[in-house]
Amino acid sequence: MLKAERHSFILHQLNIYNRILSSDLSQKLNVSEDTIRRDLNELADSGQLIKVHGGALSRSYGHIATRSEVYATNQKDIIAQKTLSLIREGMFLLLGGGTTVRSLVRMIPSHLRLTIFTISPVIALELIENPNLEVYLLGGRVTAENQICSGGEVIHRLSEIRVDLLILGTTGIDAVQGLTESDMEVVQVKKAMMKSADQVAILTISEKLGTSHRMKLCDLGSIQTLITELEPQDASLQMYAKAGLTLL
Repeated sequence: MLKAERHSFILHQLNIYNRILSSDLSQKLNVSEDTIRRDLNELADSGQLIKVHGGALSRSYGHIATRSEVYATNQKDIIAQKTLSLIREGMFLLLGGGTTVRSLVRMIPSHLRLTIFTISPVIALELIENPNLEVYLLGGRVTAENQICSGGEVIHRLSEIRVDLLILGTTGIDAVQGLTESDMEVVQVKKAMMKSADQVAILTISEKLGTSHRMKLCDLGSIQTLITELEPQDASLQMYAKAGLTLL
């Protein structure tokens, strides 16, 4: 594979996942980690990504991304619109972070009265603009990398609440491997979130279907609803339907 092709692949992976590991890129591209490090250094020098130990981050990390910086905005808007059908007056919701959830928050009708908990300061700031929402930020340590609260404090606070619906993004989802992440702290927080919810809805663009990462979050049996931009009848979703998930 030519260097330009590797660079294009790396940037596309960052668009989808926001964070990539050099070791994973080495395996996917079948080149040495030294080659990947040189590629990442070149892309960082040209301002196209942020080089960190062991990999790279999207340029949108470290600040609140504008809509023009968000990847696949049209697909995420479709997912958000579908998710609205799950939300009813008076519900208690728990929201994760991420740009798809941000799209959803902006679409919540102003007349709905809801109680919403979130681990994301970015999501909380969006929510408080709606006067009919009672908003709780479950605090903890916040990193620029993940833009969510993590650590023992937030896990303890999650153990003290019970919500009707958890709305969550994912880094990877596969019919066999289930839901996976690339960060163990994120896994621990998301597991605690799932324990606090009666129902779990996963939001993901279709490019993440059939992908897996190093850290296991849960099997498909732990979630109830999968929401993508695709029609539920799409062939790529049928293995998830067979696993018993409701598709939107």
